[in-house]
Amino acid sequence: MYDHIGLKVKDLDAAVRFYSAALAPLGHVVSTKEDSYAGIGPKGEPGLWLYAAKDAKGNGVHVALRARDRAAVDGFHKEGIKAGGRDNGKPGLRTDYSPRYYAAFLLDPDGNNVEAVFMK
Repeated sequence: MYDHIGLKVKDLDAAVRFYSAALAPLGHVVSTKEDSYAGIGPKGEPGLWLYAAKDAKGNGVHVALRARDRAAVDGFHKEGIKAGGRDNGKPGLRTDYSPRYYAAFLLDPDGNNVEAVFMK
């Protein structure tokens, strides 16, 4: 349904470090980076855009990204924590969502809730 998502971030370099590490297990890379923005997604197809905005405030945006398997969800959580993210839900089944809903949640450096989910 969505073509891309844009997030305003206070510190572009910190955000790129976090998203590069956390999304690598999902197969995403930084496709483009300039002084004021960066695009991340499958190689050559950025779908998550980060825009530098010194006055950005963590506004509680929730972004959920599809993972290819449970190991990718686990890697997202592990690498995201190492890159400065904060735990907002360890990897595991969320049976209140669906019997097969396996996900992990992190808060990015700006306080946005980022999720990796696998449902097979």
